[in-house]
Amino acid sequence: MEQVTACHSMKWIKTIRIRFALWATALILAILAAFGGFVYFNLSINLYAAVDEALFLSASQTAATLNVNNGQIIPPEAITSDETGAQAFTERGLTLVVRAKDGTILQAAGPLQAIPVVINPDNTQAELRTIPATGNEDPTRVYILPVLDNGNIVGWVQAMQSLGSVQDSLTSLLTALMLGGVLLSLLAGFAGYFLAARALAPIDGITNAARRISTDDLSARLNLPDTGDEVSRLATTFDEMLTRLDSGFQRERQFTADASHELRTPLAAMQAILSVMREGRRPVAEYRQALDDLAEETDRMRVLVGDLLRLARGENGLKLQLESVDLSILLSDVADSLRPLAAAKNLELTCDLQAGLFTSGDTDQLIRLFVNLIDNAIKYTEKGAITVSAEQMEENIRVSIADTGIGILPQHLTHIFERFYRVEASRSSSGAGLGLAIAQQIARAHGGDILLASTPSKGSTFRVQLPKVLAKIESRN
Repeated sequence: MEQVTACHSMKWIKTIRIRFALWATALILAILAAFGGFVYFNLSINLYAAVDEALFLSASQTAATLNVNNGQIIPPEAITSDETGAQAFTERGLTLVVRAKDGTILQAAGPLQAIPVVINPDNTQAELRTIPATGNEDPTRVYILPVLDNGNIVGWVQAMQSLGSVQDSLTSLLTALMLGGVLLSLLAGFAGYFLAARALAPIDGITNAARRISTDDLSARLNLPDTGDEVSRLATTFDEMLTRLDSGFQRERQFTADASHELRTPLAAMQAILSVMREGRRPVAEYRQALDDLAEETDRMRVLVGDLLRLARGENGLKLQLESVDLSILLSDVADSLRPLAAAKNLELTCDLQAGLFTSGDTDQLIRLFVNLIDNAIKYTEKGAITVSAEQMEENIRVSIADTGIGILPQHLTHIFERFYRVEASRSSSGAGLGLAIAQQIARAHGGDILLASTPSKGSTFRVQLPKVLAKIESRN
């Protein structure tokens, strides 16, 4: 139980919300520590400099008022001549002491007179010194200014000030900075957690939606409002991905259902023929007719299975044997091979081809592409003509296959290249509805595409666009 609790706690700590809050707390704490340290040390330097400046001014002003006669300091009447000055000295913690050459105190004012100060009698330079704290006394800053007469020391002016107020101020500042830093850091942590929780709330929706999704139901969507931020874009991308997956699964289900249906038809016909033949002895002519029917259904199944295999292989990308192909010659040969089919329906199959239309492609696949399109045009044209034309455009080669057949209604145009899709008017014709899907797959594998324009009862035009090459190239196998 304890192990489960510890594991749950570790997972909780590893959440983005907690990590963001901890990072925010640490960052704010580091910034405040750096800023507080700068403020503290800068103020410390300024306060100590102010103390030294006050000592220097007080000692200098006092030394300027002293009278020296015959190498001796004439004792001043008083350093502070009134009670107000003495009180000011006391409140500031400032003490002034005038000493004779032998160290005797000639005059003194202030609360720190009793603190002993050792003076070097040979030092002619002013000296700043800090006397450490002793007993109940705070550290004391001392400025010793020699009084000179003709270059000789005749005495000293000693200015002293307690550093207690300075240290109290710095201690108060340090306490405020530490408490303020901790409180602000905690506040930043809570704010970071709140903001992270609010910003990442859609992630929970994505997680819950992902848990609800299965291959049986891909209809779940987040439908979050578009706020323009990263999470909103992630949610939108997630919904788009679900839409693509849903569409893909639906196509696969439809493909499976259609394939099963198309395969079931010839199998059912074959089974019916065999059942009839097994009921009893039949004339030889009926056996021959049954074998012919079985052969026809077998051919139909063979073509269907072959088309299905081509489509399945094409899903992972067709393996093309690229070589330089002259479409002018290829289209002319394909048209010649299919012209008997057109003639059998009293249709005219004509070609209008520019010479030297070279592309890089797989000859066998391109033949299958144009055979499917021309055969499809012949199949759905009862009278008139089929025209095959090709011309070189600015960036590609365009092959057009136009017929005067039944045409296609507008609502079918967007589905005509789907596998097993056939419009109602063509249901009675042979074929499983895979020819156009295979043709489009081949065209796209070559870096091109197929466009369709159609007018009901007037005919259709399939335009195949393929990339062109400037000159004949060697075969690449």
